[in-house]
Amino acid sequence: MSYLGSHLPVRECAQFTIVQPYTLKTSMNTAAAIPQTSSGEAAQSSVQRPKTAPPLARGAESCPAVKLLPAYDYAVSIIVVSYNTQSLLRDCIQSILAECERLPAGRTAEILVVDNASDDGSPEMVEREFAGSLSPVKLIRSQINLGFAAANNLAMEAARGRYLVLLNSDALFKSGTLRLAMQHMDANTTVGVGGARLVGPNGEWQPSARAFPTLWHAFVVLSGLASRYPKSRIFGAFDRTWASADFQADVDWVPGAFSIMRREALVKTGLFDPKFFLYSEEVDLCRRMKAKGFRVLYWPDVVVTHIGGESSRQLTTLKFSDSESQVVLWRMRSTLLYFRKHHGIRVWGIRWLEDAMHVLRWLRNFMSKEPGRRVRAEEAKLFLSLMRQAWKETKGGRVSPPRPW
Repeated sequence: MSYLGSHLPVRECAQFTIVQPYTLKTSMNTAAAIPQTSSGEAAQSSVQRPKTAPPLARGAESCPAVKLLPAYDYAVSIIVVSYNTQSLLRDCIQSILAECERLPAGRTAEILVVDNASDDGSPEMVEREFAGSLSPVKLIRSQINLGFAAANNLAMEAARGRYLVLLNSDALFKSGTLRLAMQHMDANTTVGVGGARLVGPNGEWQPSARAFPTLWHAFVVLSGLASRYPKSRIFGAFDRTWASADFQADVDWVPGAFSIMRREALVKTGLFDPKFFLYSEEVDLCRRMKAKGFRVLYWPDVVVTHIGGESSRQLTTLKFSDSESQVVLWRMRSTLLYFRKHHGIRVWGIRWLEDAMHVLRWLRNFMSKEPGRRVRAEEAKLFLSLMRQAWKETKGGRVSPPRPW
């Protein structure tokens, strides 16, 4: 999500051009920070990588391989991207710091918070409340909203940990989660990405490990067959609702609310593809990880509370606001970009399938006198309009619209 400012530094990797308008603010002196002369304020610096460790590749297969750091400063780097989530972010960081204190002796951690141009006081809260933390809390302030993929890329390039943990600002660690995740990565050196059991605030299950999207998966979800027959291996395949959440499993991909990544795997695979502003970026990365021979594992004993996990899944049952319509548009854009990238001409199939399902939904409800069914008919029309818009703006999944979306 970025406005392309004319005076912002630009870095390029293959066909991807990334704008980097950020400064790193930290309460500690680090090798990655060069203080500026700014009186009365914490040190500000642009992150610079050591000469022995050029930036990681940004999601393009043609990007060159990069070198590992000769030594790691931390055992793990925990990365949180935030956009106007001050209260949730505070709880999230407190949860992380508590987990850092539970790590075995000698296993150190750093926390990197990327603020995507929040206007709710989030970055000021981080500077004010976490300046003296035992584990360093480093703030990367972006002048613009970069989106999820590009913002995480900034932090991953600046991170100095062997393992990289991505955590949503609306997610909280359960006790022992971070230690267990690192132990699992130590024991499974072929794993590139590991995922957690995601639960809601009251402990309710959330989809935690999924299959790669296909036309069939889209059909069973849009038609309602997936929710009607969740225990079926055929209809419940996408969210793996047929499988017990109590057993470890090799899976296609894990949600971005929590993931732990191996630095060596990222060096070979590249970082997030910044074409994805929101949605599908973790699917794309896991797919590239598996193509390079790394495994993606789901661990049931690594438990993370995800507060906002159910909101987007309820959108089809609500009368849409402008913001909800925007989220659906983002999802459609990302779906088209993903299908074009990985399935080529079959992107037309996802377009026709979504259109057909929404037309049928409209036909089923538009003549009804029941208020609820009339609302569903209007929503179906809205979905058709949004898909047309997404198709036009992405040129059938070929290009990512200018950021911010």
